[in-house]
Amino acid sequence: MKFMKLGSKPDAFLADGKTTRYVSSELPTDVTIFVGEVKFRVHKFPLLSKSNCLQKLVSKANEENSEEIHLIDFPGGPKAFEICAKFCYGITVTLNAYNVVAARCAAEFLEMTEDIEKGNLVFKIEVFLNSSIFRSWKDSIIVLQTSKSLLPWSEDLNIVGRCIDSIASKTSVDPANITWSYTYNRKLAEVDRIVDDGMKGQKKIDCVPNDWWVEDVCELEIDLYRRVMIAVKSKGRMDGSVIGEALKTYAVRWLPDTVNALASDAHIKRNRSLIETIICLLPSDRTTGCSCGFLLKLMKVAILVGADDASREDLVKRISLKLHEASVKDLLILAQFPQITRYDVDLVHRIVNQYFVHHKFNRDSDDIERSEKGADNLLLGHGSSLNVAKLIDEYLAEIADDPNLLLARFIDLSQSIPEFARPIHDRLYKAIDIYLKVHPNLTKADKRKICGLIDVKKLTTEASMHAAQNERLPLRVVVQVLFFEQVRVSAGVEAQNNNSRDSSSAMTSIDEECPKELDNSKSLKHNVGHMTINEDIQKTQLAKKSSKNSRSGMKLLPSRSRRIFDKLWIVGKGHGEGRSPEMSGSSQSPTSVVPVHMKSSGTYARQRRHSIS
Repeated sequence: MKFMKLGSKPDAFLADGKTTRYVSSELPTDVTIFVGEVKFRVHKFPLLSKSNCLQKLVSKANEENSEEIHLIDFPGGPKAFEICAKFCYGITVTLNAYNVVAARCAAEFLEMTEDIEKGNLVFKIEVFLNSSIFRSWKDSIIVLQTSKSLLPWSEDLNIVGRCIDSIASKTSVDPANITWSYTYNRKLAEVDRIVDDGMKGQKKIDCVPNDWWVEDVCELEIDLYRRVMIAVKSKGRMDGSVIGEALKTYAVRWLPDTVNALASDAHIKRNRSLIETIICLLPSDRTTGCSCGFLLKLMKVAILVGADDASREDLVKRISLKLHEASVKDLLILAQFPQITRYDVDLVHRIVNQYFVHHKFNRDSDDIERSEKGADNLLLGHGSSLNVAKLIDEYLAEIADDPNLLLARFIDLSQSIPEFARPIHDRLYKAIDIYLKVHPNLTKADKRKICGLIDVKKLTTEASMHAAQNERLPLRVVVQVLFFEQVRVSAGVEAQNNNSRDSSSAMTSIDEECPKELDNSKSLKHNVGHMTINEDIQKTQLAKKSSKNSRSGMKLLPSRSRRIFDKLWIVGKGHGEGRSPEMSGSSQSPTSVVPVHMKSSGTYARQRRHSIS
């Protein structure tokens, strides 16, 4: 810490109780000056020789035949006046970052300027401020902190402005050129460390991180902090991520940890001002700076303390741009009165809508470019939207067990996800299953509405098997699941058969093209024939295996679903092969080909649709 000593005489100021200060001298004091509750018994000459203000006041007191002078609203109080008085007596005074502002304001009040005497106190303090204080990182912060209690004097003397400019200028210095001390208690990130692998056994050298200044500035109160951050941003040299880290550190430093402390009557006004200021200071580029998780935490606090609508709307826009980075836990924002749901579903719905509105234009403009590079790049371009769809489906599963959640809100939030972003419907199916379980009194029409969100063609085999045995689903949905699952199985078997026929054709072609002139042609034909026989055997075994799997799959279905599927199979065979009514009536269903010993009615009676949710 920088300091400056003025004067050389020993301290002659003594105390008489707590409210009286006097100068020990052979000459009696001839004037009493009241500063607040303390009175100073001093001599006129030393003070009048350096203070124009005291000259005027003493002259006025003489006219009134009084020896008392009252200094009303004196900046810095008795301590600051004592510094000025000692300077007038030539007594040694030490100025530092903690008392220099008070001394400067007091000297200004007393008009201790160059007009009265050369090298007066105002001049000496200004030299100290400009040559030492404002060149020191920590002293500038300390001076700025002490200046708050001395407003408006410190503001009028431009001490506050000069401190802020000094601090902002130092934050813009290249970290490689920083030589002063600073506070940094956070763990250094790997990218902020320089480690020479060849220096084993030697001292490792750490570089100065880009956010080295964050913790020291966090000690400022919100009003001064806001002005410092505005000055830092105005320099235009600070990366948005560092600004975001500074705001996050300040929020952690000053915002209470508990909900009760945040919303308490004693602190809610202060917390509201704090959160609104932090939101106002967020980087102008909404796509950089702060993580989505931090922004959502700010939103939770903003709702609790009743921040203004403009601040909340700004957060909604910022969160929507980074929604793909969020987690389900981040989105669980408690609803406020008069909402009856557990969580604020409407807010999440607004954020999702904002996200897809913003990404629609970008997606449309980028699709043309990516389509030229291939389908893989096109799918990669939708990666963030796929993440958002996954996030919302998991969020739906979390809120589905709320008995107060209206069906319309569940459906609206689900439908806010476009089709291209939800290639698999397993998570959506799980959320719907939970909702049906918690809301057993839904009408058939409501069940059809919510189940209409599911595209059975986008369910995996595992989810399809679960849905086929789920008693909470409408019968129509079960039929659709069974139908498309069988279509999927049939398509798989047909593809495998086509692959086998292609292999056999290739072998036959090789056999015909082999030159008959070669001496080993007979051996070659024998080998090819042997390979063809093996292919036929594999083909037969594959067909049997597929048939067996199909029959075993049908055994898992409950009796109602199996009877429905039998009818679908018969109708499908009749129309698919163009048979006559008689022929179609005699065709076998998948269950009719199961051996008799596998058709125990008792077994089917015990198998019922169920849910594992």
